[in-house]
Amino acid sequence: MKNATRIVYSSLAAVLLVAAAWATPHRTANTGVPNATDQTPQLQSVSGKIASIEKSSFTLTVAAEHTSTPGQRFQDPPASPKTMSFMIDQNTTIDGKLKVGSSAEVTYRQANGNNVAVSVGVTP
Repeated sequence: MKNATRIVYSSLAAVLLVAAAWATPHRTANTGVPNATDQTPQLQSVSGKIASIEKSSFTLTVAAEHTSTPGQRFQDPPASPKTMSFMIDQNTTIDGKLKVGSSAEVTYRQANGNNVAVSVGVTP
């Protein structure tokens, strides 16, 4: 009788162990490519001067960065400033007053090919 009880308990433990292993989520290798089911937008940040303001958007002039590669003695000449347009929606938080010529730091996300401002910090 003792051997039969041991066999039953061993079998029960094995079944529970297998069930627990099947219940764990499947792991996939991180390839660096975003998953199609990953809907979390990446937030980015940029700062510059406000060039124009519309009802539901504004344009920011962003100074181009100086770039050089390690080992180079001289930097490339600075590129001309570029402009970026940002949409404003009901979720955008604006700290300060949008005014042409003011400096602004914008945290934004991309949605449907547009830059949507998440937060804007304006300094006169």
